[in-house]
Amino acid sequence: MTKNKLVIDGKSLTLEQIELFLHENPEIVLSKESIRKIKKSRALVEKWVSKEESIYGVTTGFGEFSNVRISKGNIEKLQENLILSHAVGCGENLPPMIVKIMMLLRLNALARGYSGIRLETLELLIGMMKYNIIPVVPSQGSVGSSGDLVQLSHLVLAMIGKGRVQLVKDVTADDASSVKIIPASSGLKKFGLKPVLLQAKEGLALINGTQMMTSFAAYISIRAKKLIKIADISASLSHEALRATDKAFDPKLHRLRPFPGQITTAKNVLALIENSKIRKSHITGDTRVQDAYSIRCVPQIHGASRDAIDYVVSRVNIEINSVNDNPIIFPDTEEHIEGGNFHGQSMALAMDFMSIALSELANVSERRTERMVNGALSGLPRFLANNGGLNSGLMIVQYTAASLVSENKVLSHPASVDSIPTSANQEDHNSMGSIAAQKCYRIMHNLENVLAIELMTAAQALEFLKPNMPGVGTSIAYKEIRKSVKPLDNDRLLFEDVRKVAELIKEDIILNAVEKEVKLD
Repeated sequence: MTKNKLVIDGKSLTLEQIELFLHENPEIVLSKESIRKIKKSRALVEKWVSKEESIYGVTTGFGEFSNVRISKGNIEKLQENLILSHAVGCGENLPPMIVKIMMLLRLNALARGYSGIRLETLELLIGMMKYNIIPVVPSQGSVGSSGDLVQLSHLVLAMIGKGRVQLVKDVTADDASSVKIIPASSGLKKFGLKPVLLQAKEGLALINGTQMMTSFAAYISIRAKKLIKIADISASLSHEALRATDKAFDPKLHRLRPFPGQITTAKNVLALIENSKIRKSHITGDTRVQDAYSIRCVPQIHGASRDAIDYVVSRVNIEINSVNDNPIIFPDTEEHIEGGNFHGQSMALAMDFMSIALSELANVSERRTERMVNGALSGLPRFLANNGGLNSGLMIVQYTAASLVSENKVLSHPASVDSIPTSANQEDHNSMGSIAAQKCYRIMHNLENVLAIELMTAAQALEFLKPNMPGVGTSIAYKEIRKSVKPLDNDRLLFEDVRKVAELIKEDIILNAVEKEVKLD
């Protein structure tokens, strides 16, 4: 992939490419091999239709109606009815960013040439992505198999000129005022695109898949790989503020329990606090033997979450490059095999695991914030306030962190342990992967705010340790915070301070600044 072009072949898409796709909106191009396979697969479908063979979802009804034969003259109507009847979502609309990833992932799955879809149908999908014509997709209604039927149906609804779309300038922006919602037919016409008239198999090929839950999973994975580094930075800044020892991060210790994440975390913290004047100022004369777990066990706690994140990323990398509809067509052997590649169990379990991993990062972050604002534990002014009593300082930011952490604990209850049968018990086990993914998305955002509170609190604590300054990496983080948030001399509206630090996290400003000087793994 270059900045201006992303070649789709169904088997080599990466999380890094998805991130660039969101921010750069490159030209999407199907590989020559994909085009050849798509055409070959489509020719086989048309051959079967002409012979009126019995194929699920092509010449039969769907789900419990799979035993109902559909006449050749009704095949197009069958596909349109599928979309109309399945587009029954509820709740708030999905973020445009998530819907655009859904579009890319569905294209990538169909690009493998095992689904029997027409090339011109995929070209419409590419055109919609090019111009940021983003279908309006409700967030609720998926049970995670046969994939995310409801949400993908709303996506395809726009492709057939029905439903609504959003014309979005920047899908990554949080500003809802930049989003214009209009009828899908008008949105397509505005950019010279024509609605597609679905042919045999096409409606089913477009909606049988895990693309909503996997879109969330892909975006969460992109962010989680960065948030684990931010957690290390935040913990290191708190380590400085609490004047902790670095002995617990000694490599000799961690080689004896060689979990990769644990070793990496310890290495990161030592690199961040290197040359700390604060550490040198109390290296002698400190009567404490060891620190509290929230500092001393950072390698073990963050490390476990780091390993969990790496595992989830490995599962997501498989899913984004998989064929996950039904039936699957094998042009070389002229077979169609009815199976269950649409089942979302892999993503459901992965998202439940990611939820726990991210929630734990927030849990321990809040505990470090509490230690810093608690004068009995930190040895610093109570609530890091000047003229305490008249000023409350950072007393209530810890309340907010505690609230977010408590919410995460509820959200971390696994969705994948639940299953409700559908389609008259034909579909008698469902993954609930969409619920797992959306809960994890909320946990991720809560974690960003909890880390923002810890970073802001640690920066305030450092004001009381001057003129001693923190280490090479922690100094950079402190300076980036101070560019947006001034030291708290007297009580002020802290809502804006938290928001500003959260933006430094979300826009990777702190992480990028630190990584210019300190290599983090």
